[in-house]
This record gives sequence, C-alpha cells and structure tokens, in this order.
Amino acid sequence: MLMRRLFFIYSLIAVVGMNSTSSLAEHPAVISKGFIYESASFPSCHASTIEETTDGALVSAWFGGTDEGNPDVGIWVSRLEQGSWTAPVEAATASGVPTWNPVLFQPAEGELLLFYKAGKSPQSWSGLVKRSRDNGKTWSEAELLPAGILGPIKNKPIQLDDGRIICGSSVESYRAWACWVEITADAGRTWSKHGPIDVKGEPYGIIQPTLFETGPGKLAMLCRSTRRIGKVCRATSDDNGVTWTRAETIDLIHPGSGIDAVRIKDGRVVLIYNHTGRGRTPINVGVSTDAGKTFANVIALETEPGEYSYPAVIQADDGKLHVTYTWKRKRIRYVVLDPDRL
Repeated sequence: MLMRRLFFIYSLIAVVGMNSTSSLAEHPAVISKGFIYESASFPSCHASTIEETTDGALVSAWFGGTDEGNPDVGIWVSRLEQGSWTAPVEAATASGVPTWNPVLFQPAEGELLLFYKAGKSPQSWSGLVKRSRDNGKTWSEAELLPAGILGPIKNKPIQLDDGRIICGSSVESYRAWACWVEITADAGRTWSKHGPIDVKGEPYGIIQPTLFETGPGKLAMLCRSTRRIGKVCRATSDDNGVTWTRAETIDLIHPGSGIDAVRIKDGRVVLIYNHTGRGRTPINVGVSTDAGKTFANVIALETEPGEYSYPAVIQADDGKLHVTYTWKRKRIRYVVLDPDRL
C-alpha cells in the first residue's frame, strides 16, 4: 500500500512538471504560510503587492470587489502589525470604473507610494498615485499621472543610488503588447518614458515586466508573454534603464500569467511564477545564479486545483523573502521564505 501511494504522489508531481521541486509543506525554506485575511466585504480579489515601510511594518494591497472589471472594484490595504494583518481598508476607488493592479513602493526617503490604474479595461487605463506619510495607515488624495504614463504596471520599481525610481510598465493596445520603462526622479511628479521593448516578430507579445539590477549601470527585466510565445522573456539595459535590448525568450515555460522577481542580497534572483504551459496552477519559486538567464525550479507553493497567480516578492530588512499572491480569487496568500535554504 505504501509503495502504491508513493508511486501515485510521484506520478502527480511528474504530471505538473515539478519532478525537481519540493512542495510547500515539505521544503525547509518555507518559514510560514497563511492569508492576509480570512473573510472580507468583497467576494473577489486579485493582483497583490507587498512592501516594507520605514517603520519596519509590511504593507500589502490588492484590488477587490464583486469581480475583476466591475465598477465597484477598489484598492484595499492591510498592514502586518505585531504578527497580525489588520482588517482590509479600501484606500482607493474611481467613480464609475474599476481600479486595477496596485503597486506599493517605499523610496529610500519620503512617503510610501501607492500606484494603481483606473478605467474600464487595460486599453483605457489612466495611472494614479496616492501617498502616505504614516506608513500606509492613511492616504492622500489621488494624483492623476500624465497622459501616456501608467506608473509601475504590476511589479515594484527599483531605486538607483542617484534616487531615480525605475518603473516597469507596459501597454495592452488593440493589436499589440509592449513593455516600457518609466523613470521619475521626484517620486512620481515628473516622468520620462523609454521603449518600447518588444519581441521580434511578435507584436502581441510581452507585458508586466519585473526589474532588477545586475551590475553597475546594468538592469534586466523578465516579462510576462502570451501563450503563443510560451516562455518568460528577458531584456537588458546597460545605461540604467534608458535604452533596452529587444526581449528574448529564456528556457522557462510560461502560460501567460503575472510573474515577479527580486535580486536578493547574495546576488541570486528569485522568481515567483506559474510553471505550466496552461492555466495558473502550480505556482512556483525559481532561483537564478546568472542574473535571470536560467532558473532552477525549487518549490511548488501550490499544486491543488485552482488559480494561484499574480505574485509579488520582496526581501525585507529581516533578510527573509515575503511573498503574496492571489489564492483562487478569494483571498491573498502570504508566504515567508528563508533564502538561505533555497
């Protein structure tokens, strides 16, 4: 009986393509897992973000409402205080249209920023930002970003030593997708835009880049692609994000879903993504030692049926990796990982 059960387990692992990984329950890198909230006034949620504030607290945000794209969908925020997440508070709405894809970012100096989008669909989005002077407890009035500037489209920006904030953005137009980089030197008050970054021969190609530094003046982005491309795509910059190569595929299967990556203190790049060619399960942790050119697939965070998607990952001052992602469109999963055990 034991041998039959083991054979069944190994067969399931092989089916989802995870024969070189460990599951969430058994991997020693997993410190804790849970949810940001157990119940809320909204039935559906998606597209979480997480950031560490100047007071050492963690803040998460996501959009929630009756369903993605409905006019009642707003941006909700929760803080991790003394080991517990506060009850979600609606921090942003838009009159008559839904809000989308919040991105939290704490610059080295100044206010906590909450970027988000509003509009009936990605083709009609406007970018907005709110500011918090008390580490995410209260928020300013919304500021509309200039026309053509959307702010970080899904994933956190990076800040250079000179203070410039580099945001990965993208446009989903009627017949084409492409990534862009938007740069601000004054916390979102003025902007420059750089790109487009696309894939040769694939106009309906890539969106939602995640950025990280690879060396002095050097940046890389990993991008969500369409299922027609079927692989995560990568582009690079040698001038701090002003100009970029065209994106090329890396050998990492991709179903057309959100990803996020972070370069951690020891130089490795950790990527959260769906290791499948179709659907949004499983959701996985990959680790790269060559600046995101190749990845070892280390952990399957979720393998049960359901949608597990749109991750966010940061390395906090405690050295740990803090991860959030959509859990079946009902809750936001929160996982803490020990990078020394990856």
